[in-house]
Amino acid sequence: MPDLYVDWDQYHRNIEDLAVKIYQSGWEFNQIICIAKGGLRIGDILSRLYRLPLAVLFAASYSGLENRIRGKIQFSAHLSMLESNVQGRILLVDDLVDSGISLQKAIHWLKQHHGSDILEIRTAVIWYKACSVTQPDYYVDYLPDNPWIHQPFERYESITPIDLLSLTSS
Repeated sequence: MPDLYVDWDQYHRNIEDLAVKIYQSGWEFNQIICIAKGGLRIGDILSRLYRLPLAVLFAASYSGLENRIRGKIQFSAHLSMLESNVQGRILLVDDLVDSGISLQKAIHWLKQHHGSDILEIRTAVIWYKACSVTQPDYYVDYLPDNPWIHQPFERYESITPIDLLSLTSS
């Protein structure tokens, strides 16, 4: 399959579709945790729609040219959140599940650090690739051919503020 290119309108429609799928499932949860950076925008919008607190777990595993080289995943030492603790039913969100390792390890991290207070964790992503070793509980698009996904914010990884200055002065 050729690369998948997603513009801002489609990206936001996908997040809205994900919100509807979660709602239609009838599952009630009391906190959203997003995996950053990819899950930040999704977590933010779901937090606003569901009016639930958002926590952020920072993770990184891609680097190199166009961030296409997968390496060892690293997590932040702590969640960033306003609440005093993680508890109850957690919706863990990210933009996509590629290998599935990040999602699996994030669940493990949450259980290791907050397990006694967590009743259940379910996962939600926009894109679920066939090559993944884990299936998310909620997703918008299943991608059997595992394309590379070009998201609309990708352009900010290849430009700088100086580049923006030259674009706006033209």
